[in-house]
Amino acid sequence: MWKDLGVGEGGLDKLHAFVALVEKWTVRINLVARSTLPDIWERHIEDSARLCLTAPESPAIWADFGAGGGFPGIVVAVVLQARGAKTRVILVESDLRKATFLRESARLLDLPVEVRSERAESLPPLGADVVSARALTALDGLCALAQRHMAPGGVAIFPKGENYEAEIDAARKNWRFDLETVTDPRHKGAILCLRKIDLARS
Repeated sequence: MWKDLGVGEGGLDKLHAFVALVEKWTVRINLVARSTLPDIWERHIEDSARLCLTAPESPAIWADFGAGGGFPGIVVAVVLQARGAKTRVILVESDLRKATFLRESARLLDLPVEVRSERAESLPPLGADVVSARALTALDGLCALAQRHMAPGGVAIFPKGENYEAEIDAARKNWRFDLETVTDPRHKGAILCLRKIDLARS
C-alpha cells in the first residue's frame, strides 16, 4: 500500500515517530482506545492513509474535522508531504488538549498543518478541496459540515463502519449527493466519497 501511496522511507519514519507520540500522549489523554494500541498500524495508521488513495493527488486544502488523535489528519499530512504535494492541511478539533497534541505532533514532524481549536459550525467556510472526518457523527450531520466547508468541485471522504448503508439511506432523506463507495474485503465498513452535496428538495 505504501508504494501505491508514494510514501518512501522518510514518510514511514515520520509515521513511526507519530505512533510513538500517540502512545505517549494516550497515557495522559484519551486519543484512541488503549485496547487498539497493539493494532495501531492496521486500525489507525493504515486506515487513515487509505483515504489518500481515494483523494485527488495534490489538493490545495484538506480539512479534517474532529481531528482528535490525528487520524486521519496527521497521517494524511505525512502521506501528502512524502508525495511532494504542497497541500495545506487544516485540522479542526474543539478539545483543547487534543488540539495541543495535534500542534505538537505537527511541529515535531515538521508538517504543513494548521490546527483550529474551534467547532466546525463556528468556522468561516474553508473552501477545502477535500473534507474528511473519522468517527465524528452520522453521515447526515457530516453532509451539513461538508457542504459548508467544501470548495466547488471538492470531495468529502468519510470512513464508515458496517452500518454505512443505513447511514447513506438516512442522509439521502435530507441531502442529494454523488456517491462512490470504496469497500475492502478485510473490513466490514467502507470509505464514502461524496461530491455535489446539496439539500434535498422538499
